[in-house]
Amino acid sequence: MSNIKKILIAFFTILLVFSLVNLARILLRDYEEHRQMKELIEIREQGEGAATSSPFIMKANGPVMLPEFQELYKRNPDIVGWLKIDGTRIDYPIMQNQQDAEYYLNHDFDKKKNKNGLPFLDEHSRIDGSDILLIHGHHMKNGVMFADLMKYKKESYYKDHATIRFSSLYEKEEYEIVAVILSKVYLKTDDVFKYYQIENVGTSAEFDSYIQNIKKLALYDTGVTARYGDKLIVLSTCEYSTEEGRLAVVARKRN
Repeated sequence: MSNIKKILIAFFTILLVFSLVNLARILLRDYEEHRQMKELIEIREQGEGAATSSPFIMKANGPVMLPEFQELYKRNPDIVGWLKIDGTRIDYPIMQNQQDAEYYLNHDFDKKKNKNGLPFLDEHSRIDGSDILLIHGHHMKNGVMFADLMKYKKESYYKDHATIRFSSLYEKEEYEIVAVILSKVYLKTDDVFKYYQIENVGTSAEFDSYIQNIKKLALYDTGVTARYGDKLIVLSTCEYSTEEGRLAVVARKRN
């Protein structure tokens, strides 16, 4: 056997071993993420059946945390709510780290490094004081996190999944979808509507302008709109048909 053949065999053997090790790491990561999410869901569901609230959670002159969040909050006080869309894989805690706005891009609920991350609330949103809750989540190839939002490109899928369930720590809420849009992350100097710049939406005129621009970008008409005073939730994820592409699902809280 020539030296060239030996080198090639050695090279491809090393490449195969490296690929198998990398695959094993990905599978282990995904398994751990699945195991952890199953555990968190079970903790939340068990808490839902609790009849009383723990004094650990009570606030002076304020609301009492819902029972389903009490154990989760003790485990990680970065949790601000829970997002669920029936019939999808979206059933996740929503996080917000006050020191690092993008912390949960690559950390799990126990604050361990994980490329899947967790859906998290934008730094310009406050769970108890914002009219627009902008939630970011990865579009993972294995279908977890916000990958299922891609299915909303089809109007028929929207019609079967028109309701978003979001619970803050203190209130259970339902949202109805206003629009599904395609956009992108623009340069700061680009003079164009940027759905993710929610810090610029404060007045009645700004809110109405925001909704009008959302409607212009809508992939189809849902028959639902929003007016100043409504609370919005915006689910945002990467969309790979264009560079820096984004897909967002915009919904209003049901009264």
